[in-house]
Amino acid sequence: MQQILFFFIRNKNFLLFSVLFLIAFALTIQSNSYHTTRYTSSANFLSGTVYNIKSNALNYIGLQNENTKLLNENLHLRRELEVFKSYAGFTKKDSNDLAVKYDFITAIVINNSYSKTKNLLTIKKGLKDGVKIDMGVITSNGVVGIINNVSENYATVQSLLNTKSQINARLKNSNHFGSLKWNTKATNIVQLIDVNRMAPLKVGDTIITDGKSTIFPEGLPIGTIKTYELGENDNYNIDIQLFNDMTSLKYVYLITNNHAREIKELEKEGEDEQ
Repeated sequence: MQQILFFFIRNKNFLLFSVLFLIAFALTIQSNSYHTTRYTSSANFLSGTVYNIKSNALNYIGLQNENTKLLNENLHLRRELEVFKSYAGFTKKDSNDLAVKYDFITAIVINNSYSKTKNLLTIKKGLKDGVKIDMGVITSNGVVGIINNVSENYATVQSLLNTKSQINARLKNSNHFGSLKWNTKATNIVQLIDVNRMAPLKVGDTIITDGKSTIFPEGLPIGTIKTYELGENDNYNIDIQLFNDMTSLKYVYLITNNHAREIKELEKEGEDEQ
C-alpha cells in the first residue's frame, strides 16, 4: 500500500496532467461536431479492425471442423454414387439384391514424406476403424497410394512416390494400359510404362485406374500425359503429370472393396487347379 502511495506522490504532476487532458479531450469532442465525427470514425475503424482479426482467428480455429464436415459430406456422396452404380447394373431395381461393391473411410494425414525414394504417409485411422492392408487411398483429385501397414490407431500408406509402388493404369480414351511407377526425379511426375505402341497417345490425355485389381475401382483419375517415347521393347514409356500435389496432402479416403475376399479366393482356386 505504501509503495502505491509513493508512486502517486512521485508522479502527481503527470497524473494530474493526464486527467486534465482527458477531460479537455472529452469536452472538445462533445462540443465540436467535426471532432466528434473524426473520433467516431477512428473508433469504428479501430473496433472494426479488432473484430476482423477476431473473426479471422475464429474462422481459422473453426477451419478444422468445417473441413471435417466437408470430408464427411463427400464421403456420403461417394457412397451414394456407389449405390447408384450398383443400381445401374440391375434391370429390376430390387434393393434386396443390391450389393454395393465399394465403401469408403475418411482419414487425416499426420505425416507425409516425399523427398526419399520410398516415401510413406501416416494417417490417423487404424484397425479399430476398419483399416486393412492393401486398401486403396485417394483424394478428391485422384490416387495417392496403398495401405501397407496398420496398427490399432494409425496406418501407413505406400505413396505413388515410392519405388516399390506399382499400380495398374490405363488411358481414359482407350483400353491400352501399363504399370505406374516412379523414377524418383520429380514429386509431381510418375511413369506409365509398357503401354502398347498401338495406343493413340496425345499430350494432355487423362490417365485413370483400370480396375483390374481388387484395390482401386476403375476410372479413378491419376494425371495427364506430359511426354512420351518408345522404349527399348518398342512399347511406350509415358511421363504422367499427377493431379494430386503429393507434397501437400491433408485429407484422404480409404477404399474398401467388399468383394475383394471373394475375388481373391476364386482366383486362388483357379491357380491351384493349374
